Amino acid sequence: MRMRAGAENLFRATSNHKVKETVALELSYVNSNLQLLKEELEELNSSMDVYQNDSESISVPMIPLGLKETKELDLLVPLKDFISEHYGEESVLFEKEIKEFMELRQAMRTPSRNEAGLELLMEYYNQLYFLDSRFFPPTKALGIFFHWYDSLTGVPSHQRALAFEKGSVLFNLGALHTQIGARQDRASLPGLNQAIDAFQKAAGAFNYLKENFSNAPSLDMSAASLTMLVRLMVAQVQECVFEKMTLLRAQNDFLARLQLAQEAARVEDVYSLVHQTMSQPHVKDYVPFSWTTMVHVKSEHFKALSHYFAAIALCDCPVPSDAELLEQEKAFLQFHVTMPEGPSLRVLLQDPEERRKLGKAHLKKAIMKHEEAMRIHGLCKILRKMDILQEVLSFAHKRSLSKYSEIDHEEDFFETGEAPDIHPKTHQKPEIKSPNFSQVKVTDLFHRLGPLSVFSAKNKWYPARRVHLMRGENGFGFTLRGDSPVLIAGVIPGGCAAEAGLKEGDYIISVNGKDCKWSKHAEVVQLLKSTGKEGVDIGVITLQGSECPKAVSHVPQETADPLSTFPNQVDRKAAVMSSGSGMLKSNKENSRKSLMNSKSASTLLVWSKKSKRSKKSTYSGVPFTAVGDNEAMY
Repeated sequence: MRMRAGAENLFRATSNHKVKETVALELSYVNSNLQLLKEELEELNSSMDVYQNDSESISVPMIPLGLKETKELDLLVPLKDFISEHYGEESVLFEKEIKEFMELRQAMRTPSRNEAGLELLMEYYNQLYFLDSRFFPPTKALGIFFHWYDSLTGVPSHQRALAFEKGSVLFNLGALHTQIGARQDRASLPGLNQAIDAFQKAAGAFNYLKENFSNAPSLDMSAASLTMLVRLMVAQVQECVFEKMTLLRAQNDFLARLQLAQEAARVEDVYSLVHQTMSQPHVKDYVPFSWTTMVHVKSEHFKALSHYFAAIALCDCPVPSDAELLEQEKAFLQFHVTMPEGPSLRVLLQDPEERRKLGKAHLKKAIMKHEEAMRIHGLCKILRKMDILQEVLSFAHKRSLSKYSEIDHEEDFFETGEAPDIHPKTHQKPEIKSPNFSQVKVTDLFHRLGPLSVFSAKNKWYPARRVHLMRGENGFGFTLRGDSPVLIAGVIPGGCAAEAGLKEGDYIISVNGKDCKWSKHAEVVQLLKSTGKEGVDIGVITLQGSECPKAVSHVPQETADPLSTFPNQVDRKAAVMSSGSGMLKSNKENSRKSLMNSKSASTLLVWSKKSKRSKKSTYSGVPFTAVGDNEAMY
């Protein structure tokens, strides 16, 4: 496609006749190759039988999605450079963590088609939260490009925005759910329940992607495509619900058959909506023709089934007793979209001949719809190769023809009327299940850099200072507050701390060479108290722009690149930090909220941190009233 774009530009730009002829010939060749590639790709994307179950039972195939492909990504040099420049740490000490992240990404490219594969994608998605916070500042690009291929066209796209990586992983999460759903044995109740759950989760993933990410560079993640995919998944859930009804309901019961007819009408209804969505201008040329055909076939097939079950309810079930009549009359009153012509409902239900007439009309319509489904199916070369689908359609058609022959009498001189459509109704409404990110807990691979509340890509701090502090008669002369890292909330003028150069708003990162970034309040206090006459060496940092200690509990705002895809509102409870020492658990994770700028395509992300405070306050040498809430004087 890039070759074609280049050739077209050259064709328009050149005035040389010979060059124009050469380029025109090259364009013809490229277009021919493109057409062949598109046909091959459509066949690959449409090979639904690859993901179907191996059961011997006959069931209508479902439509699964292939995963988005991505290129390998070498993060070693960019992340090491950032660790050196931004964090001032020895980057070689973090090679293990960087390689571990790269291995996780490599594994995520080919997840297994089961629960373990889903967990792997979720783990990587949650880990991207930490990567974003640690290494992607709002004002500087790392020079990393994320390359992903469109799921349906194979066209490559690349962006620097990490949101594109997140969105693509989320898309693959939904696609993997579709493959798991299509593989279930839907001839059994457990298999049907698992298929329903998988397709509902797929719908949730695509819907979450549509609502929380925008401006995606690839068509499969556009709003129109995601709307279509959500509707397709909902329709496949509805189809599974119908199959579940056929397993659970007594087949010879009048009301059960009416319910089956209405369930089938509901499936036809949702597939009709999917077909309309797939036929829209922005989607039509992009969705595989076999998908559009399959959805259209299913729409006609289930409409036929709704009329078939209406017919057998009328023709095969006995005339109701007086006790049953009222209940059947009530159900039949809401069964048709418009009331059938002829006698009243009570007479219709009690007269076998009237029931046969209406049943015959429904069967006539069922046969017409079966034949239409088979005709549409025959138009698609790829679907014609699917023996199972052909078998299902043929079986349903023959069953309706057989029933029609059975109830058709030679002495019938009346003209079979037009059966009214059946009112769609379901007993189990599909649920769109959003991804549960907290299901897979992850450890921040780069937790050694320090707590995210301070040590993040969005924050900047002055170079670390090493201060030698002696204890005076009234202690060190400063107030400490909080955990991980401990904050110097106040400095007494003229005190030891003030003379040594400590300032209000400094964070203690080390005491006598011991790293204290993750240390709790009590641990830092203990280290300070254990010092002798020789004093103590304290390492501190000061955040740039932090003039007031109370302002430092908020991480600065992050502005996003307007050309990228953005999360609008992302629940970050999923990313639960834990470490071997257990200290990370005390640092509650940031929750993300959104502020949409109506005048700009960009999104402003605000991160806030709820930090645990020590409930105990102690003081030494100054009145208690001089010490703020949850602060301790030393």
